[in-house]
Amino acid sequence: MINLQEVYARSEEETRSLFFLSVLLLAIGLAGIVFFSPLMTLAIVIGTAFILLSFIRPLWTVGFLALYLPFEPFILKWVPDEIYLFARYGSEVLIYLLVIVVFWRLVIRQIKPKTSPIDFPFVLFIIVLGSSVIINFLDPVIAMLGTRQILRFILVFFVVYYLTPSDTFIRKLTWLLLAVVTVEAGIGISQWAVGGAFDSFLLPSDSRTFADIQLKSAVQQFWDPGSRVFATLGRYDYLGTFLAFFLLIAAGLLYEWRHKKRSLELWWIFLLGLPTLILTYSRSSWFGFLIGFLFIAIGIKKDRRVIAATLAFLVVVGAYLMYSGIVVRQLIDVPQQTVVERFFEAFSYERWRGEYYDLGRLYWIVQTPLVVVPASPFFGHGPGTYGGGAASALGNSDVYEELGLPFGVYGTDGYIDNNWLALWGETGTLGLLFYIGMFVVMFRYSLLLYKNSDSHFTRGIALGYSATILAVSLNAFLASFLEARTLAYYFWMYSGFIAVLGARAQLDKQEE
Repeated sequence: MINLQEVYARSEEETRSLFFLSVLLLAIGLAGIVFFSPLMTLAIVIGTAFILLSFIRPLWTVGFLALYLPFEPFILKWVPDEIYLFARYGSEVLIYLLVIVVFWRLVIRQIKPKTSPIDFPFVLFIIVLGSSVIINFLDPVIAMLGTRQILRFILVFFVVYYLTPSDTFIRKLTWLLLAVVTVEAGIGISQWAVGGAFDSFLLPSDSRTFADIQLKSAVQQFWDPGSRVFATLGRYDYLGTFLAFFLLIAAGLLYEWRHKKRSLELWWIFLLGLPTLILTYSRSSWFGFLIGFLFIAIGIKKDRRVIAATLAFLVVVGAYLMYSGIVVRQLIDVPQQTVVERFFEAFSYERWRGEYYDLGRLYWIVQTPLVVVPASPFFGHGPGTYGGGAASALGNSDVYEELGLPFGVYGTDGYIDNNWLALWGETGTLGLLFYIGMFVVMFRYSLLLYKNSDSHFTRGIALGYSATILAVSLNAFLASFLEARTLAYYFWMYSGFIAVLGARAQLDKQEE
């Protein structure tokens, strides 16, 4: 039975909280105008509002970040230098704020401590990370920033898991995000349709720095305008991985809802999303989506139509190679390529050769296990020292110089375009194994949830998420996507959703 008095009391309490919040923000705004510039005052007022709302309604902040992050690169383009630092790291600070909110609720016993599926590998990974910092005598600033780069989005899992969102919240947010996918796909198709006229408007080309730290590197459009779409995400591969992730979520839902009315809406998402995914020319996204989709359609659902289509595709590819005259081994990356050439160029010997000698990704695939890991095999060289975004942003070349290696990709950029090998170099074999362990645990957990749940929505989300684990695992081998907020935030948020839905399903089974 619903206690009406309790509902009314809660409503009155929230009304008082919102009234207090409005008065406080008005006071801060008036005081800010006196002591600060209008822009800084606006930043302070917005920041204060999010702090207070995060304590009152933390799940709203989780949802806001999910809806905001795809548009963040474009929005930041227009933010003045005066408040850029706050805007650039505002979304990340909100994640830490949510961690504080969860910790505070645990302290006051508003929520109870509980175990999660990834607790064991995560704790072991933290121990290895701390040991690596101590063993390598890292500078505290480098250690802190490097650790932040690795852990910041994993924290989203624990925030979501402890806040325990309802099925309704997860369902509504998923549909809103699929709507965002549709918007991004529409923008991407518009870019292609007008021949690149939107590119300069959407591209966040300017670099931003603070002291000696590079806050954002300039995005160089090395591809022909209009040939690769990126919508508001700043880079074509960011758009591609974002689309691939949610198209796999949609694929899981579509297989579970194929006889329901809402399946028609999912078909519209594919109708717009798949062409846009192709137009990104992001091979990492293509292959990630293909692996995930084939896992769902063939590995789990045994869909004969997809099996037949896959076999037909392989026959067409073979026939094309035989009669087109294209020489795959000699293909190289050029600014203007067809979709077919872009696909086959991934298997080109000349491309691999050029990538190795130009200090590209393949060079580091070879050098990391041969040179970097043997120098510190178990605990690595420490966070922020090799291969990742922290080493690049800090310009930390100590490990590279010590091992006689160039400073990352092209000898200048600091990162190595491979998250798994960067983790291997920074946290060692132990750290890499425990990090992979979290992926393995969540993969098994999501499949168990898919098999045991009675809810079509839960089964669809679990199936789609298990496919995204395969896709993201491949993406991380081809770039630093585990550090990209346009992918990593959603990966760990949905891992939290899966853990919550799984725990709820277990309780439902126990009650039965």
